Amino acid sequence: MATTPALKRSESIADSMPEALRQSRYHMKRCFAKYIEQGKRMMKLHNLMDELEKVIDDPAERNHVLEGLLGYILCTTMEAAVVPPYIAFATRQNPGFWEYVKVNANDLSVDGITATEYLKFKEMIVDESWYRKHCSFYNTFYGFIPPIRKVKTHKDYLCVNMKCRAKDEYALEIDFGAVDFSTPRLTLSSSIGNGLSYVSKFLTSKLNASSMSAQCLVDYLLTLNHQGDKLMINETLSTVAKLQAALVVAEASISSLPTDTPYQSFELRFKEWGFEKGWGDTAERVRDTMRTLSEVLQAPDPSNIEKFFGRVPTVFNIVLFSVHGYFGQADVLGLPDTGGQVVYVLDQVVAFEEELLQRIKQQGLNVKPQILVLTRLIPDAKGTKCNQELEPINNTKHSHILRVPFRTEKGVLNQWVSRFDIYPYLERYTQDASDKIIELMEGKPDLIIGNYTDGNLVASLMARKLGITLGTIAHALEKTKYEDSDIKLKELDPKYHFSCQFTADLIAMNSADFVITSTYQEIAGSKDRPGQYESHSAFTLPGLYRVASGINVFDPKFNIAAPGADQSVYFPYTEKQKRLTDFRPAIEKLLFSKVDNDEHIGYLEDRTKPILFTMARLDTVKNTTGLTEWFGKNKKLRSLVNLVVVGGSFDPTKSKDREEAAEIKKMHVLIEKYQLKGQIRWIAAQTDRYRNSELYRTIADSKGAFVQPALYEAFGLTVIEAMNCGLPTFATSQGGPAEIIVDGISGFHIDPNNGDESSNKIANFFQKCKEDPEHWNRISAQGLKRIYECYTWKIYANKVLNMGSIYTFWRTLYKDQKQAKQRYIDTFYNLEFRNLIKDVPIKIDEKTEGPKERPERVKVKPQLSQRRSQSRLQKLFGSSNSQS
Repeated sequence: MATTPALKRSESIADSMPEALRQSRYHMKRCFAKYIEQGKRMMKLHNLMDELEKVIDDPAERNHVLEGLLGYILCTTMEAAVVPPYIAFATRQNPGFWEYVKVNANDLSVDGITATEYLKFKEMIVDESWYRKHCSFYNTFYGFIPPIRKVKTHKDYLCVNMKCRAKDEYALEIDFGAVDFSTPRLTLSSSIGNGLSYVSKFLTSKLNASSMSAQCLVDYLLTLNHQGDKLMINETLSTVAKLQAALVVAEASISSLPTDTPYQSFELRFKEWGFEKGWGDTAERVRDTMRTLSEVLQAPDPSNIEKFFGRVPTVFNIVLFSVHGYFGQADVLGLPDTGGQVVYVLDQVVAFEEELLQRIKQQGLNVKPQILVLTRLIPDAKGTKCNQELEPINNTKHSHILRVPFRTEKGVLNQWVSRFDIYPYLERYTQDASDKIIELMEGKPDLIIGNYTDGNLVASLMARKLGITLGTIAHALEKTKYEDSDIKLKELDPKYHFSCQFTADLIAMNSADFVITSTYQEIAGSKDRPGQYESHSAFTLPGLYRVASGINVFDPKFNIAAPGADQSVYFPYTEKQKRLTDFRPAIEKLLFSKVDNDEHIGYLEDRTKPILFTMARLDTVKNTTGLTEWFGKNKKLRSLVNLVVVGGSFDPTKSKDREEAAEIKKMHVLIEKYQLKGQIRWIAAQTDRYRNSELYRTIADSKGAFVQPALYEAFGLTVIEAMNCGLPTFATSQGGPAEIIVDGISGFHIDPNNGDESSNKIANFFQKCKEDPEHWNRISAQGLKRIYECYTWKIYANKVLNMGSIYTFWRTLYKDQKQAKQRYIDTFYNLEFRNLIKDVPIKIDEKTEGPKERPERVKVKPQLSQRRSQSRLQKLFGSSNSQS
């Protein structure tokens, strides 16, 4: 097939499409007539292609059309809205670049349209089809059709007043771009997610603008303090000229000192010149920091700006929010709404504290950092510590989990609440949490980071209230999990309350000073698939509002900071002295026992074969059954390796998840269909990460490999875990793992939609290892090298704390624009979000048959009194011997 032509850089779809249609006018007239034949409807790319194939019978002619400009335009189409005689196309030539056009099927005329006009097309389709559907329902069961009437509540609006919504000229339209026009933007798709780097470049330009431009940096340095103690400089050095002159004198003064001379030795002399502590702990460190600032003031460039702000003492106290589910350090994984986010946040805290302690020491300060993870206190804690108010975080000295309960007018809510029903409690929770944080920290935190929708919303409300730098982490944006969840709002909202969730997401992501993501694809997707954040750029919630500009993925607030795996747990199989040998007997039984029980079924006849290993939830997207079928079909692969699958359970009747039950049944069918007994071991889901880590290493001992075959994977933590253990890894090309692995060097990409190709790729690897044992070692070593260079918690913590420092300065430069945008956000929150949460039912505690927890865990710790708070604070944060 010939190469499909792309548009010239200067051409738009609207300019090029008329000529493309003219080249095949006869076929296109028939094709577009086919598109509108069924009336109003939404069409995806595969629908468009299917209809085109029906119209153009001759394969040669069809290929000619598809290989031309029209084929390229159709392939860039994400969806199309059909409202006869028009078909409106939403096209995306590159990540972040969208264009909308409409074609008249009668004469094939083409017009460019705005995002708003395109969304109106979608609303016309959704409103009429939904109204028609529900009128039929009402007429069948109640004998009448609901009238168009004045509404009293949001729910009424969704239920009966939708028919004329798309024609409402005064429908609420959200446009964050209109109040964010002055902030610098990136311009290339390849730049998306590199916000920190580009902010440094923008700052370089700003500080170079004029002789007075650097004064904003001096003014910022004058504001630095910790609990009232000045840092870096005082009012003596209030101008650029004074600071530059003082830096020359100070640098000359310490040049003659031994490099390891402590700062205290010359602190008094420096204070007389206008310098305060915070420059460094030794003469060498102080001199290097001062020289870097001198270079920034003289001729700023991105590298010296990043280096300097990495040393500025800005962040000491951090608050992280992870509100929903059961947040704890033990016995919580697997409980409702409780999974990988808990592990992520706890590992994140350990990394933050280690990095803060190192930075504070190098800054020459005698300060103890404080990190609080704010979550919900749940009195009915199900045997966990989720009813304990304050809990030290393991492997830290200055970090704690602080639990604050949900309150209503009737008092404390005792039981768990689904993350989809959490919104009515969050505003009051923010107030209660704010008061508690200020009391415990004896002041405001320096940085707030939210996690998921609820944590991000609470974090944004608190950051707004206290004037603090805000970072957000989505983990997963639900809008992209459920196809067409925006236009299907009326079907999904009663169960999931997506109207609240999508509104909260918009508020949080626009409030954030910086956004942390694990991958590029999370922000801007791939060539063929929009990113999670990108899907919020323009969409409509029929009956509520349309979003003409929700978020701009070219905003420099977006940063990719991939997490790592806990390297005290996930370490290479070659580090024999660290191996968790106590698990070996259990792992031996887990892998090789021939007894079927509740933990494992199947057996491995030939133990000398390497093991092909996968571990994931048992659901359709994870594609575990797909891998099993690949293995069953590929005789060469079956001759080379055994397959070990960890996931789910074995009895579909005991699963509460319909999708999991279906996958369990499918696994059993595949094992029988391909006669896999003796070649497959199926192990039930495992939650002990220490034993799992040793399981990875045991697979590596067999010279096996790990496979992550998901149809789509946002990040791929198991990929990181496996590579940390030295296990060669095959991972899906759809999503984050494609960024983690360099194909053919540090692992391998596999196409989950092409099982034959993928299984052959795996088989060829093992065949090559059989012929050349060093091949396995090379891939293993390159995988570890890739991890150590890009995917560790130390790298993550360093990058995020640098964000906290540089974006704190950035927000001061654009405070006027930020204030204008914040007022827009406040209006949206007060007039829309607060109304939406009124339709979310308030949970009523169910009666329980007596306490199920041990007595010492049932009791909720009391609020700290004013009289006792000081001694408690000293105990928690004042002693260097705090409990870890």
